[in-house]
Amino acid sequence: MGILGQFFNSVGEITEVYTLVDFYQYIKGVEYLICLAFFIGFTKFFKYIHTPAQESSKH
Repeated sequence: MGILGQFFNSVGEITEVYTLVDFYQYIKGVEYLICLAFFIGFTKFFKYIHTPAQESSKH
């Protein structure tokens, strides 16, 4: 299993954190994934909204 497979397996895991630093690192990783999903989704939505409608060429 490659590193990408390990990443996707560990995304859904609930991890135990024992220190405040571990908690901050875990939350920071989850936060980065949420921000990445938002920025990708927002740019796709923005392009979808601001794309001119295609006119049909039936004459």
